[in-house]
Amino acid sequence: MTKIRKSSIEMDKEEFRKIGYQLIDDISEFIGSIDKKPVTPNESPSQLQNILGNVSLPENGTPATELISKTTDLLFNHSLLNGHPKFLGYITSSAAPIGALADLLAASVNPNVGAHILSPIATEIEKQTVKWLAEFIGVSPDYGGILVSGGNMANFTAFLAARTAKAPKNIKEDGIQNTLNKLTVYCSKTTHTWIEKAVILFGLGTNSVRWIQTDASNKMDTTILETTIKKDLENGCKPIMVIGTAGDVSTGIVDNLVEISTICKKYDLWFHIDGAYGIPAAIIPKLKNMFDGIKEADSIALDPHKWLYSPLEAGCTLVKNPQHLIDTYSSHPEYYNFSNSEDEIAQNFYEYGLQNSRGFRALKVWITLQQVGRSGYEKLISEDIELSEMLYNLAKKHPELEAISQNLSIATFRYISIDNAHNKEYLNKLNENILNELQTGGEVFLSNAIVQENYCLRGCIVNFRTSKKDIEEIIEIVIREGRKVHLKLSQTKIL
Repeated sequence: MTKIRKSSIEMDKEEFRKIGYQLIDDISEFIGSIDKKPVTPNESPSQLQNILGNVSLPENGTPATELISKTTDLLFNHSLLNGHPKFLGYITSSAAPIGALADLLAASVNPNVGAHILSPIATEIEKQTVKWLAEFIGVSPDYGGILVSGGNMANFTAFLAARTAKAPKNIKEDGIQNTLNKLTVYCSKTTHTWIEKAVILFGLGTNSVRWIQTDASNKMDTTILETTIKKDLENGCKPIMVIGTAGDVSTGIVDNLVEISTICKKYDLWFHIDGAYGIPAAIIPKLKNMFDGIKEADSIALDPHKWLYSPLEAGCTLVKNPQHLIDTYSSHPEYYNFSNSEDEIAQNFYEYGLQNSRGFRALKVWITLQQVGRSGYEKLISEDIELSEMLYNLAKKHPELEAISQNLSIATFRYISIDNAHNKEYLNKLNENILNELQTGGEVFLSNAIVQENYCLRGCIVNFRTSKKDIEEIIEIVIREGRKVHLKLSQTKIL
């Protein structure tokens, strides 16, 4: 009689159920009390290493019950909690609890969403998720796309599609170095750093980027954009794409997407929108005009793990003509037996992006879109914007604060010491020190922005747990810490 294999890595269903029930209980308690915890424990790398212990890889295994209990304690008590209602740093959202359950479910089945035959229902769910995301932001559901890890990868995926579409047709065979004209790309000075990575990693080099100045409202100056394109054409360059931003990371500004799209059509350039943060706000009726022009985009990057509250990782690239993704990424080695049936052509996501083996990122986005619905998201995103406006207005009213900017759900402001209100160098140093205290103090977590050479405190609200009470308390905390830091700097004669 053939014996059934016994494996140390397997769990029988009763053990799995017991451990799983306890873990879910612990997670629900964690979520229910997250507002009572410090935003961060402010522990140094050496402190955390001591907690883990300087031990070698175990020779023998440890029971799963013990491991899950220990690991739960480590994560709940030694993490920065971006789900805390007073976390307003960078653009990391509070994560929808249903998304955590979806990740557990996805990992349990573990589909490889690289080919349809390896992930039949997961592939169809991702296709539907891409369609829904296109509908969500107001472009045609015929846009194709792919779920990726985040903003960098979403923008990279579109960048390579643009390069393939607009560069000389021999680029795949002969490479960038053999193109006759220098390929050039255009973006504003506020564009996220992903573009620098892209031109370095994908062969164009940093000299290929034309950093277009911004106008008085901090949007890309489209007059300078067109003048720069004309000059490059006269000098034998090959312009290939323009990047518009729908919600820049520092202040939330949305470029004039209509004017950019018009210029792209005139000069036959690829129009890409980096909407990783801001483009979900296109769902708000009163902001619809702000996002005019997105329907003309050849590609759009957006991050569900930002303003759609998905757990990390979840980015998305949308492309008006999905064939551009296939032209860029498809390959057919002899060891791939991913054939289509005679009746239908199956979509294989390995042909749409850089990865072959791919996890089931779409599930948590797909299931949360259904839990919340369009009207639910409209309400949540509107509330985030209203809280940001409240933060700005409270800063504007307080004599020790200066409100700097407010766009979408990002507000910037700074602490002003009355006796040094016009000393920019000191105020920049003061606010940098205040931010350091805030980020390590555990009460609130803000980030920074440099706006017109002013070092500002920056609150980005993509957090469904944040309330008006939190905003009022954040102002109080900033004032208290501002006074303390100013006194300390005064005593050390840094004025």
